[in-house]
Amino acid sequence: MILAIVTLDAIGISLVMPIVPSLLREVGHTGDLGWRFGAFLSLYALMQFLCAPVLGALSDRFGRRPVLLVSVAGAAIDALFMALAPSLWMLFVGRAIAGMTGANMAVASAAIADLTPENQRARWFGRMGACFGIGFIAGPALGGVLGDHGVRLPFIAAAVLNGLTFLAALLLLRESRPPKLASQPFDRGVLHPLAPLRWAKSFPALLPILGVFTVLMLVGEVAGTTWVLYGEDKFAWNGTMVGVSLAVFGLIQALMQGFVAGPLVERWGERAAIAIGTAADCTAYALLAFATQGWMALALLPLLCTGGIGAPALQSMLSARVGEAEQGRLQGVLASLSSLASVFGPLLISQLYFAFRLRFPGIAWLAGAVVYLLCMPVLLRRAPRP
Repeated sequence: MILAIVTLDAIGISLVMPIVPSLLREVGHTGDLGWRFGAFLSLYALMQFLCAPVLGALSDRFGRRPVLLVSVAGAAIDALFMALAPSLWMLFVGRAIAGMTGANMAVASAAIADLTPENQRARWFGRMGACFGIGFIAGPALGGVLGDHGVRLPFIAAAVLNGLTFLAALLLLRESRPPKLASQPFDRGVLHPLAPLRWAKSFPALLPILGVFTVLMLVGEVAGTTWVLYGEDKFAWNGTMVGVSLAVFGLIQALMQGFVAGPLVERWGERAAIAIGTAADCTAYALLAFATQGWMALALLPLLCTGGIGAPALQSMLSARVGEAEQGRLQGVLASLSSLASVFGPLLISQLYFAFRLRFPGIAWLAGAVVYLLCMPVLLRRAPRP
């Protein structure tokens, strides 16, 4: 049921991705996206940064089920709000609410950690990533087609899907939080959005790996920020073609994380899986920067998706380094770092992209490949297991 929630969440999120530039142009009555595009993407991540640790800590105390139910219901209501928002500032308000309700991935990850033994967590985190990828198969394709007929239609579809998710969770989802852990005293200090990061500092062995995780998330924002713009500018893709490309990405990503990530970690270890994913992503980014035809970008998707095997391996590595009572906090830390990367990433990447849009639009991809190299010193150094 948790995997089904993740899948339907991904469909609801990815439905609107192909139409964001068109939506901002139509509602904002301007063809100059400039800072608006980056700010629209970053606002979602900012709210996730503020709310994901809180939801993770609340789920540690009160259970995963109620937190997931409230967040999914809020997402359905917010999608309807976005479908009716008449002005740009109201779209930004809706985007902020969407970020708050979308912060439930930390809770879903903590529930997976509750239900799986340590030696199988990489496999199950990979399956969760695969389910998110499955959501990206149907979501962007449907959103692209609907967006070509009306930029508000994907929001209506997202509201329906989130409503179905809520009903399914209400009827079928059971609590995964062990009762003996739920009875422990609740520290209200963990509700502060920066509390998980301060807590992470008390685990020195975690910090280098958390640094690698942050770099991977930051570079991953290059694809999320520029794919739609790059497809429109470089290959003249319409909304349907953008949606199809994202759906193909979701399919390959689901196969990689569902059938490759877990077995690879179990056979060769977490560090090897992370190194392979990093090398694959770095190569794909460099080649995408110089692609001249749309089919070239599509041909590089398998290599790009191979980079996705690093995230579940990192999650498994980090999860093994904290106690069972603190899995929610850890997942809140990871969600916070992901959100910080998603706050600053789109702002910086979009400015870089628009600055070189006419001369060399592939500059953002090339810069991402270079930043990836920052991970290598940590990956090549083997630290003792705490």
